[in-house]
Amino acid sequence: MTVMSKTQQLQRYLHQHIPLSAAMQVSVLDINQQTLTLAAPLAPNINHQETVFGGSASTLAILSAWSLLHTRLAEEGIASRLVIQRNEMAYLKPMTQEFTATAVLVDEEDWPTFLTTLRRKGKARISVVASLYSDQKMAGKFSGDFVALFGDK
Repeated sequence: MTVMSKTQQLQRYLHQHIPLSAAMQVSVLDINQQTLTLAAPLAPNINHQETVFGGSASTLAILSAWSLLHTRLAEEGIASRLVIQRNEMAYLKPMTQEFTATAVLVDEEDWPTFLTTLRRKGKARISVVASLYSDQKMAGKFSGDFVALFGDK
């Protein structure tokens, strides 16, 4: 029996539960305690200018941020619904090849308060940022607020 790595497990989860990630050919490059990095190739995400479609760039950033929170909550043993509440995207450079998005909490010190609030109230909000890269150059910046819910909240 083959044991899947955390990156393989997350990639399978994304492709099964968020079909757009499969269509975009999203892959999970790295997961650690503070960051999570996803990648996608140009071909299924190309626009009429032969660069990455803005919607694909935004989607990869959102997926990386969501996935960071999803994996961290799972490590805490917390099953919750995780939804995006607000986001902002800045496109800095056209992306002409594979692109990545690396997510991190805006402030790591917010995590304990987020968990405490979620456990006490069944609902909590946290902010995440992601940096997009293509050809080893920063190509975009994402920031967003996510809400975790469990119970009947």
